Amino acid sequence: MGIMHRDVKPQNVMIDPTERKLRLIDWGLAEFYHPGVDYNVRVASRYHKGPELLVNLNQYDYSLDLWSVGCMLAAIVFKKEPFFKGSSNPDQLVKIATVLGTKELLGYLGKYGLHLPSEYDNIMRDFTKKAWTHFITSETKLAVPEVVDLIDNLLRYDHQERLTAKEAMDHKFFKANYE
Repeated sequence: MGIMHRDVKPQNVMIDPTERKLRLIDWGLAEFYHPGVDYNVRVASRYHKGPELLVNLNQYDYSLDLWSVGCMLAAIVFKKEPFFKGSSNPDQLVKIATVLGTKELLGYLGKYGLHLPSEYDNIMRDFTKKAWTHFITSETKLAVPEVVDLIDNLLRYDHQERLTAKEAMDHKFFKANYE
């Protein structure tokens, strides 16, 4: 058992540059995690909502927060804030599909016996998954292979395929020496 924050976003991250520490604040939407429990999907800020919330998967877990971390990291590394910028919750999933692909989204839905709600009928298209290199330019100097791999392992449709917090902290990106 542990706690899901459920509203990880830049506004809820405090940075102490002197101590080189991050603090996560505003625990108002936090909930203790218990396997098999249905949780409200009307949590998190739109630009950082995990796909599970956007397709009404009520039995989510800590990986929701890791998706949000991936969104923040992608925004920093690829200089695109927010990384996924939907004008509504349905449009948010469309923006995610433009990057991660529609076929992959449908595979995720099928795995969990979910279907796209009818509100997507007229807005979801057949998007091909983009390679992360698509977002790398001469301006994205932070996009080293290790951090791109970390982003790739956080921004996964399937919450069970995302890195856990411990796996993310043990990722090679945090072990490398950048000078």
